[in-house]
Amino acid sequence: MRVVIAGGHGQVALLLERALVERGDTPVGIVRNPDHVPDVERAGATAVVLDLERTDAASLARVLEGADAVVFAAGGGPASGAARKETVDKGAAVLLADAAEQAGVRRYVMVSSMGTDRADPDSDDVFQVYLRAKKAADDDLRNRDLDWTIVRPGRLTDDPGTGLVQVGRLDRGEVTRADVAAVLAEVLHTPSTVGVELDLLGGSQAVPVALSGL
Repeated sequence: MRVVIAGGHGQVALLLERALVERGDTPVGIVRNPDHVPDVERAGATAVVLDLERTDAASLARVLEGADAVVFAAGGGPASGAARKETVDKGAAVLLADAAEQAGVRRYVMVSSMGTDRADPDSDDVFQVYLRAKKAADDDLRNRDLDWTIVRPGRLTDDPGTGLVQVGRLDRGEVTRADVAAVLAEVLHTPSTVGVELDLLGGSQAVPVALSGL
């Protein structure tokens, strides 16, 4: 499976690239900064330099040609302001969906966030802007004729992955980035997750078992 990952240098994305390579897949990581290319290549992926805030759907669609799936794992980053939540967390996610449609790539996996349904609609707080942007991107994807899955992790940690998670409609908690990557890799190979939205936290079930119960 050829999988193109938007935000290919993110911590989860690099772990996902390694996980996909281990499964025999061919990951492609889209990065904005050319300096990030060596890290992506060390993870076993092919790197493509393209700024998702400064391109168009047609250009991005050319990158997606021949792909079997796309994963949106990009983000404005914790230090970015409210404007980049709109242009990256929302705008780039929508752009990737536009490009996927143009390139004929039906499978789209969205890395979202828990709490999007509880975002304050009036707050100027950057985190609330982020949650609203993620919700808008999720809403856009839901309304498309694509084979989508929306994964909403809880608070991310850098602890070693356990391979044990819980999924479904959850409240709050944390999950390792490594376990998020493991879930994303499994989702891409689990057709029954198409059209599914799931919250994701650390838990007690092996990843394949947790997903099989959806």
